[in-house]
Amino acid sequence: MALHNPDFTTDDDSWDNSSAEFEQRFHLGSEMTSLSRSASSEKYEILDNLHVKFNLSKMRSESNIILFTFSSFSSFKVLFGIYPDQRVSWQMLAVSPLESFSMNLTDFRDSALLKLDMGGPFAAGIADGQMQEYILVQVSQTEETGSRRRRQQQVVYNWSLPLSSRRNQQIITTRTFQIPNRGTIFLNIQAFLQEPGSVPLSMKHQYVHANIEAQVTIASIILVGVYVLIILEIVHRTLAAMLGSLAALAALAAIGERPSMVKVVEWIDYETLALLFGMMVLVAIFSETGFFDYCAVKAYRFSRGKVWAMITLLCLIAAILSAFLDNVTTMLLFTPVTIRLCEVLNLDPRHVLIAEVIFTNIGGAATAVGDPPNVIIVSKQELRRQGLDFAAFTGHMFVGICLVVLVSFPFLGLLYWNKKLYNKEPSEIVELKHEIYVWRLTAQRINPASREETAVKCLLMQKVLTLEMLLRKKLRTFHRQISQEDKNWETNIQELQKKHRITDKILLIKCLTVLGCVILMFFLNSFVPGVYLDLGWIAILGAIWLLVLADIHDFEMILSRVEWATLLFFAALFVLMEALAHLHLIDYIGEQTALLIKVVPEDQRLVVAIILVLWVSALASSVIDNIPFTATMIPVLLNLSKDPDVNLPVKPLIFSLAMGACLGGNGTLIGASANVVCAGIAEQHGYGFSFMEFFRLGFPMMIVSCTVGMCYLLLAHVVVGWNS
Repeated sequence: MALHNPDFTTDDDSWDNSSAEFEQRFHLGSEMTSLSRSASSEKYEILDNLHVKFNLSKMRSESNIILFTFSSFSSFKVLFGIYPDQRVSWQMLAVSPLESFSMNLTDFRDSALLKLDMGGPFAAGIADGQMQEYILVQVSQTEETGSRRRRQQQVVYNWSLPLSSRRNQQIITTRTFQIPNRGTIFLNIQAFLQEPGSVPLSMKHQYVHANIEAQVTIASIILVGVYVLIILEIVHRTLAAMLGSLAALAALAAIGERPSMVKVVEWIDYETLALLFGMMVLVAIFSETGFFDYCAVKAYRFSRGKVWAMITLLCLIAAILSAFLDNVTTMLLFTPVTIRLCEVLNLDPRHVLIAEVIFTNIGGAATAVGDPPNVIIVSKQELRRQGLDFAAFTGHMFVGICLVVLVSFPFLGLLYWNKKLYNKEPSEIVELKHEIYVWRLTAQRINPASREETAVKCLLMQKVLTLEMLLRKKLRTFHRQISQEDKNWETNIQELQKKHRITDKILLIKCLTVLGCVILMFFLNSFVPGVYLDLGWIAILGAIWLLVLADIHDFEMILSRVEWATLLFFAALFVLMEALAHLHLIDYIGEQTALLIKVVPEDQRLVVAIILVLWVSALASSVIDNIPFTATMIPVLLNLSKDPDVNLPVKPLIFSLAMGACLGGNGTLIGASANVVCAGIAEQHGYGFSFMEFFRLGFPMMIVSCTVGMCYLLLAHVVVGWNS
């Protein structure tokens, strides 16, 4: 934070002097006790007077939030208290061609669904007609008919599980069966092998009290409720995600599928959280060197004072980096530089940051390692056998994303045509307002539990009051100015270079060394199969290494710069999306998409399939996490391509899925991880942007980019016939 007014000194010496004065006032001995008490009471009175207006203005909204949270929490608590955890134990068994396994489910009662988990040496990606060795699971039901009430058994479902040649591996697969509420349920498991032998299996079953349609309806209501909380800013988006995940868990408990605490914790993607935490620590230490200010001045000089050229350059660099790095890592590195650059040039950082994160998501779709959905697609062994390896996938997507980038830049300029990128007030007033915001935020974060903390908080609030008086004085003195393009940029460059320099060159060398090694390991993890460190481990080890090299003593200062609210948001979001997946929301979207494709005439089926898969993926990825959606849609599209009645090639469907899932993240603020990370860092610096501010720019960009991607796929696969 740059302090510009010499009348109010806030450097370390002045702060130490002020702290020493307060320390002497409170700790010089018993003879000063009465004075310290009176000073403390005066500080309490001043603090109360400063807060009274703030508290009155927020009392009504806070009471509404408290009532809403209390009612929601009470409902969820009742549901969790009524329905216990489903602690179903696994049953071990062995089947062979000569000996099958049968089980009578007499306690099915009025349950709507039967959920069956099977574990064994199963193989994935083998069609029914190609299976040589497999396990057959039959779900039968008895009906009572006739006057003598004769029991007749009827097979309701046949579930075939292909076997792998390696009998020692254990693959768990799940299927849910919808059965009428009458009669008794029987399970029969049998092995079909080419040679005599037995197959070890594990099994567990569970009853669900609601059908698929009811679960999908509940999941949709919960998802809409979370978005309403975020869009209307009723609560912070982190709390909204936590309430949504709690509601989804309560819904699972109500239908008889309440997960245990251990299971809920397993749903959290700790690799992503470790990556975020490690990179946040690296960036926090990196910011102490003055490198971000230095980069901001260099970018301004390279653009020769032209703001739009500078924004274009930043977006292009972000898109290129995100094609080879993770989008989250790119934004963690770019956001502080962009904020400092905008502060130097008196620009509004919000518009620049939104533009950068949009092109980060676009650039991440260009390669097989730029975005998590692409990594999931390339990692699928069955797709690799059909020729979708790293080179083929990257070559196809890179051409399409280049076209998207070429169209997106002019459209971004059109969106920003009437937007004032410069602040309407002089930079001195803008910096002063931001300084007041930071001091007030710092004071609000102090809980006055002791006399010393009360004194510090009072000192900070006095500082805010003094700066507000200064701001009113400057607003009366200065007239509002609309900043124009800086024509004296060469003169300003010289002044900025003198003001913004590298402050700690030794620490900068250490940071660049560690960060270079971390980025190199990211590349090796993506391209070299012999590296067994995940991205999260690489980031954590790099953060620990830099903490040791930098000899950090004020560890709490580094931890205070970590975006804990962002980390909690991601943890809650992972639980929410996994719970919605257990409520069959994602499966339902995939199944309905496949049904729509099947009803189209064969001569138009490929065109409709490309358009439908791309737009369903884009819209779904705007509102739900694209990682579980991609993982769910891949087997749906594979089965669709293997269906002889459909007769569709698999590559156009997969490329449509990848294009829609990656570009759809620009639709909303929580559509992509990079969006949330960028918003969290901007909020910490005092430049947070709302859901609607991002939506007004991101959603039109998503529509245009997906339209260009759709035209490219139609040209490549329908006109040219690039399907082999």
